[in-house]
Amino acid sequence: MSRVVIQGDASGTGDFTIAAPNSNTDRTLTLPDEAGTVLSTATAGVPVNGPAFSASPSTQAYTTNTWTKVMLTSEEFDTNSCFDNTTNYRFTPTVAGYYQLNAYIDTSGATYVQIAIYKNGALYKTTQQASSAYGTTCSTIISMNGSTDYVELYGFMTTSSNITTLSNFNGAMVRSAV
Repeated sequence: MSRVVIQGDASGTGDFTIAAPNSNTDRTLTLPDEAGTVLSTATAGVPVNGPAFSASPSTQAYTTNTWTKVMLTSEEFDTNSCFDNTTNYRFTPTVAGYYQLNAYIDTSGATYVQIAIYKNGALYKTTQQASSAYGTTCSTIISMNGSTDYVELYGFMTTSSNITTLSNFNGAMVRSAV
């Protein structure tokens, strides 16, 4: 049987208190078999059920040489109901923090493609490339305030004619703002 040893730092002068919550339920604290710092959901910077989403349109038409807002009408998931897939087609997270965002647009039939992620109506990140049979991607980490900040996806293509293509936009909280 393993034993629990509590050892103080000889140079420290502070008290370390283990306090039990006011509860009538027995609890078990299971520690990982690892050395190092143990993080919990109460640790600053560790997301607690942070918002995450993945959305796409079934297909969307792009007019050549025109920036087009991607109308993401279908959600694969939206954990905190922060993605608007009916009106504005934008992600407005309700938890302040840093978010990893990923965008993909199929570029079949295009000779030039740009993807843009907009924050609060202004360009935040863009990628561009010449024709690719595999699609174009754009990824970034962005700080969001958890109340009014939002992000949207736009695409721009140069083609011989207007085309219809598939796309995807997803994101997840990677760290709280604290």
